[in-house]
Amino acid sequence: MEPTLLVAAIVLAGLVIRTALAELREPGSARYQWAFLSDARALWTGAVIGLVLGLLGWQHAGGEGIVWAAIAALLAAFVAGSGRGSR
Repeated sequence: MEPTLLVAAIVLAGLVIRTALAELREPGSARYQWAFLSDARALWTGAVIGLVLGLLGWQHAGGEGIVWAAIAALLAAFVAGSGRGSR
């Protein structure tokens, strides 16, 4: 496996483990943490960030840039959607 994909998989696994641990401590918290996936504003923010960084990443790093752009888009959507909605 390419090192970039391995690091990206570790980052994503860390996010999933973080969610699982929070869910064990407080049931229902995972739904709240991942609610940004149903928030149109957060998804549009992530899509725009992903597109821009994907184009730049493709020009400078090829496929590795796309992987990091996707992770950045996910994190940007998470930040844009956090704090919105009720708990």
